[in-house]
Amino acid sequence: MGSRWTFDGHIAGIGTTSGLRAVVGIWQDSPFGSFSDVMVQQPSGHRLLLAPTSEVAGFIAATYAFDEVRVLDVAASLTEHTLTVDAGLLAIGAISGARTFLGSALRAVPRRLAVHPRWLAAVNPFAALAAPGARTYGTAGSGRTEFYGVTDLHHVTSAVVRWNGADAGELAPIRPPVTFGFSSVPPRPSIARVRTTIIGASNDE
Repeated sequence: MGSRWTFDGHIAGIGTTSGLRAVVGIWQDSPFGSFSDVMVQQPSGHRLLLAPTSEVAGFIAATYAFDEVRVLDVAASLTEHTLTVDAGLLAIGAISGARTFLGSALRAVPRRLAVHPRWLAAVNPFAALAAPGARTYGTAGSGRTEFYGVTDLHHVTSAVVRWNGADAGELAPIRPPVTFGFSSVPPRPSIARVRTTIIGASNDE
């Protein structure tokens, strides 16, 4: 039997007019405790992971694809409509709006069903129709299989993003899609409530 890991929390996708794209994970419950991480794709395509510990960085880097990994303090806070991120080179202050129509539809599905791997594998063909580039099921690094169970969604309405001390530009669609794994976040900047389930290969410990 392979290993199984679950991560409960939120994922925020942010795009800017400079071409910088960031995916912020804010995990209230995980095998590594409560933590936040950031995946950044620069306009050049360079993929960078910002993680708070070597253990977290090792797990994420074994599951997704990066060109560079940095271990540093990652502080992220999410209230009802405000997201703040302070992660070394990256700083974000964002505001989210009301629940989207898709978010309301997702909340109508009982949570226990909405996050179940079998359900997510079944609805995967329809995920890209609702949010182009997004998937609910696919293969990840190290022979792992991954499932994204999204149960709520709010669009980001405004954001200030700074990269290496400079303004990264205004809020913009996440285009091209990020390429850390089999799935991108939706093209419109948003914050999703999510449970991520990762099932390992038989030789995972």
